[in-house]
Formats: sequence, C-alpha cells, structure tokens
Amino acid sequence: MTFRKKLWMTLFIFVLLAVGSAFGLSYTLYEKLYVESVKDELKAAAENLSDDYKGGELNAAFVERVGWFSEKSPFEAFAVHNPRELAACIPYEADYETLIGPEEREKLLENKMIEETGYSERFDRQIISVIYPLLDDKQLKGILYLYIPLERIDELVSSLILFWAAGAAMLTAVLLYGGMRWTRHVVKPLEEMKGAAVRLSKGDYMARVPAESKDEFGQLARTFNEMAEAIQKENEQRKTFLATVSHELRTPLSYIKGYSEAMINGIGRPKQQLSIIQREAARMERLVNDLLELIRLDSNKMNIEKTFLPLADLVYRTVDTFRLKHDRFALDIDEETIVYGDEDRLSQVMTNIIDNAVRYSQKNKPIYITLRQEKDQVKWIVRDIGAGMPEEEIPKVTNQFYRINKARTREDGGSGLGLSIVKQIVERHGGELNIQSEAGVGTTVTVTLPALIEEGEET
Repeated sequence: MTFRKKLWMTLFIFVLLAVGSAFGLSYTLYEKLYVESVKDELKAAAENLSDDYKGGELNAAFVERVGWFSEKSPFEAFAVHNPRELAACIPYEADYETLIGPEEREKLLENKMIEETGYSERFDRQIISVIYPLLDDKQLKGILYLYIPLERIDELVSSLILFWAAGAAMLTAVLLYGGMRWTRHVVKPLEEMKGAAVRLSKGDYMARVPAESKDEFGQLARTFNEMAEAIQKENEQRKTFLATVSHELRTPLSYIKGYSEAMINGIGRPKQQLSIIQREAARMERLVNDLLELIRLDSNKMNIEKTFLPLADLVYRTVDTFRLKHDRFALDIDEETIVYGDEDRLSQVMTNIIDNAVRYSQKNKPIYITLRQEKDQVKWIVRDIGAGMPEEEIPKVTNQFYRINKARTREDGGSGLGLSIVKQIVERHGGELNIQSEAGVGTTVTVTLPALIEEGEET
C-alpha cells in the first residue's frame, strides 16, 4: 500500500469515527436530556395534581380538574377510584396484576410513586407513565395516572434532516478537498525524493530536492541533498583519480615502449636506453605500490600492528638512510619518548617526510629534526631551508596526485601520493599532520602523536 493510500485510509477511518461518535452522542443526549427531562416533568405534574386532593372519596370536581389538566398539558392524565380500573385506561395492553402487583401496591401504600415504561402499538412508540397514590389515613382512595408517548429520536431530528444533509454534504466536500490538498502536500516531498533517488541511481548526480520546510520532511530533504552532494563529489574525485592514474602511467609506458622499439630496430645507445627503461619501470612500480597502499588505507584494510615504540631509535635509523644524499642534519632528540604505534607505518611516514625535505632543501643547509614530548603529545618536527611553497598551496599538498612542480617531481620519481598516505597513517594513529611553508624560505612539517603516559603521571 502506498503512502498516499495510507493517508486516505487514515482520513476515511477518522471520518467514520467522527460520524460514529456523533451518533453515539446523539443517543446519549436523547436518553440523558430528553427522556430524563420528560420523566421529571411527568413526576412534577403528578405531584402538583395530588396537592389538590384533600382526602376522602374522589369527588367529581377533582376528576374534572385532572381531565382539564389532561386537555391543557402535553400529558394524558386521569384519576380512578379503583386501581383495577387502570388496565382499561392505559394505551397499551396490560392486566391489573402486571401493572400493580404486590410489590407495587406496597409502594403505593407507602405513598411512593411508580414509574412504568412500555411499548404501545397504538402510538408505535415507547410510553412513559407514572402512577401516583391518593391516600387518606393510609388507605388507598384512588390513583393518578399520567403518561406521554415519547418522541422517537428520528422524529426529533426530522426537522433538521435537510440541515444535517446539507451540513454533511458540505463537511464531506470540505474533508475531501482538504484531504486531497493535505495528502498532496504531505506526499509531494516524498515523491520528489523518490524521483531524485531514481535519477541518482541512474547516474544523475545533480539530482536535488527542495528543502525549504523546517519539519522532518525538510530535514530529510536536506540530508538527501547532502548525501547526493557527497556522492557527486566522490564520483568527481573517482573520475579525477582514474584520469590522473591513467596520465601518470601513460608517461612511463610511452618511454618504455619508445625506447624498447628503438632497441629492437637498432637505433640509439642500448645501455642508455635500458637505463631509461629501468628508471621508468621503477617509477611505475612505486606508483602502483603507492596506489595499493592508498586503496588499503581508504578501505580500512591496512593492517596496523601497534606496539610500545621508542620513537628516538626510529628517527636515528631513518636519518641514517639519507646521509648519502644529504650529510647535514641537526638533531634535537628526546630519547625518552614512547608512543603506541606501528613501527613500519611510522617509518614510512618519516621516510616520506625526510625524503621531501632532502629533495627541496639547499644542499649546503642543514635539515633540522626535533623530537620532544609536550604533556600528552609527542611532536616530531622536520624543518628544511629551501624552495618552500606558496601559502595557498599548503592545504592541497596532501591531496592525491597533487604536485606543485610537476615536471621536477616526475624527474625525481615521485608519485604525488606520498603525503596523502602519510596523512592517513598519522590519523590512523590518532595524530595530526601540520605543514607550514614559505616560498623561497623552506618548509616545516610537524607530526603530532599521542604520548604514552605512565599511570599516575600528570598530563
């Protein structure tokens, strides 16, 4: 069942409940207001008539007065000397014993009124009656009998049938019109979201839905739009990534193809050509390895095996691997620093950052490396004096395949993925990567990691 049908079903049930409640209320009002009020008036009339009885045998004057009252009031009333005469006077069939049995007679002798309700075929309706005793010195000298046929509930409202019919027609029309408008208003955002979702599933990543309202539908629409924007952005990044990978692989492949064909045809210097082929193959290998590393990080499939690690030893070992390329390092190392991390991954971080510093620093200038603990953080800082970069480039250098100087980086064999991988590894260790740089001055890279705090030590 669609949501629209559910709304209509809800509205239909609501109307049924409203109509049923109206009928229930009508019958309740009929019983409580009309019937009870008639009974009260009937009792009051009988009591008033009995006040004119002064005792002794019923005289003609009293009987005539009761008859006069019967003609002038809505009630039928008469007085009889003998209760047995009552069966001949009532408007429905009943014998004396049915009307006044031993129990009823006791009530009359106690000067108590008797109420009776019965159905009259003559009037085709219910009859309410009262029997009131006329006592003299505790002797029953006669009775007053008053009755009135009750109006049926349909007769009470017969004069209002046209009004009710017109009102019901108008109410139904209003409910139908309002229900259609309300249903359309409620369902419209969902239908728009359904249509946008279908478009999105077919590759239309520009699909959006209006989100002006402040209610739950508006919140849902805004959430949908945010999701669509994220999917669109991810799709654009995927396209850019694939295009960049294709471009990065095309260059070394063209070198390898070109020089291999030249060697086959006996053109050029084979030794130099083989050197170029080997260099480009190594570049492709590094690129593929970096891509696999990045994919594992993005999919959270990279295995991070953390241990308690003295970071100073790792810094010393990493620096030693670069001394043949750059022999001037200024080290300020706190050898007591301990972190909880993956040695291989953190070595990868240090290698990449120091490699960049060696590439872009001046050969005769030192590279400053600092390792220190500040409260609950360990900071590893690498500062070089060299090319640096413009301030607007800094946020981009951790993007995949981003290069400031593309030609120079390709010559040096970089894939443009190193800092993107570094950033993810640092974040997987609960740390932070910060880069500060100034063109022509140099670059400072700070890796902040959680320190291992001994129990009881203040932070």
